[in-house]
Amino acid sequence: MQYAFVDTGAWYALLDKKDPDHAAIVEAFAEYRGRLVTSNYVFGETITLARYRLGWSVAHQFGSALRERRVARLERVTTQDETAAWSIFERQQETHYSFTDCTSFALVRRLALPICLAIDPDFRAFGLRCLPSLR
Repeated sequence: MQYAFVDTGAWYALLDKKDPDHAAIVEAFAEYRGRLVTSNYVFGETITLARYRLGWSVAHQFGSALRERRVARLERVTTQDETAAWSIFERQQETHYSFTDCTSFALVRRLALPICLAIDPDFRAFGLRCLPSLR
């Protein structure tokens, strides 16, 4: 069974029906339903973003679904992932990768995940295969 890593932008586009990437991300999620992985770092970013843009109720409902693993497997970033992420961060001075993105890159590598559901072009720039295809 192939799993897909889900980044913050994809989660947000799924939650916000007005997001320009909503329809494309809904299709991508349908393809990997039940085989999704996200990180505790992405969880924190997504819940915070949803809280500020969509309200507490949406953030709470979605956060509960993630915590209860109804939507995806919630994978903790390990100390080794953080070390690998810091190494990526240090080597990529010319890029604008956030540290959270670097932890995602390290986690995707560790778990050998073949695909990411990501809107963020940094995932593609890092060389990861992503859905949906960007316009």
